[in-house]
Amino acid sequence: MESVLDALYVTPPPRFVSRRAELALAAKSDGRAEDARRIRAARRPSLAAWTANLLLRSRPEESRQFLELGRALREAYGALDAVGIKELSVQRRRVVSELTRQAALLALEAGERLSGGVQRGVESTLHAVLADPEAADRWAGGRLESALTPPSEFAPGATASAVGARPAPARPTAASDESVESDASPASAASAAERARLKDELAERRREKQRLLARAKKAARSAERLLSDRRTSRADADTALDRARDRHDEARRRVSAAEEHLRQTREELRRAAQELAEAEEGSQEAAEALGQAEREAREAAEEVDRLSPR
Repeated sequence: MESVLDALYVTPPPRFVSRRAELALAAKSDGRAEDARRIRAARRPSLAAWTANLLLRSRPEESRQFLELGRALREAYGALDAVGIKELSVQRRRVVSELTRQAALLALEAGERLSGGVQRGVESTLHAVLADPEAADRWAGGRLESALTPPSEFAPGATASAVGARPAPARPTAASDESVESDASPASAASAAERARLKDELAERRREKQRLLARAKKAARSAERLLSDRRTSRADADTALDRARDRHDEARRRVSAAEEHLRQTREELRRAAQELAEAEEGSQEAAEALGQAEREAREAAEEVDRLSPR
């Protein structure tokens, strides 16, 4: 039943309603009333949502890496500074743009040409998948009914302030350092310990930021690499397709020429057969005429012999 619904949601929207009715009727005829009810309850997806579903089902490896990229980005964004966020935003936009382009090609192969507005809906959905774990789960289910919108705090082009980057703890001023050094009381020792703790915490936070940034960059590079490989494979396939089409067109031209030559040859054969039949008939008539003339000549010769004096 789940596979039936999965297949239904990658059915092009113009054929969705008729296909849903067919599947519901088949389930009802098999006595599966609950399955028929679930099928009838399925809502037709928008063109953008259908394209996103098609992308998930048709490109499972790219989709898996894209979901992993989203997890890495969501983990990293809250801990990075403006520079790190800007760097990841550039990679994120490249990956989303390329994946949107591939989704549009898949839709075209399925018979649906996407308008600019629909492509923006697909792009919005992919941005939402990266930014929002709930959106990622919905897309991973493969049964979106409408395009998704990314949350405002992790929207395309978000800045550090939008994602709530954490400020580094303030360092003690020179005046406070002197004050601490001049104070030999237990409070001074406690203050020094606190400064050391803050310093260690800051260093650990920086290491954590670097770890998260490295993980997010690695996920983005993996996604870009896979998409680049897919783009190269698609270009090679298109080149092979063009060559095959050229060979097919040339073969078709040769077949057409051969068929025309065969037609002409058959016409020549027909005319030759007709001429042969006419010639055979003329030959037969000539033979009969010759036989008749020979008989008449013999009879004439015999008549001459009979009338000649002995």
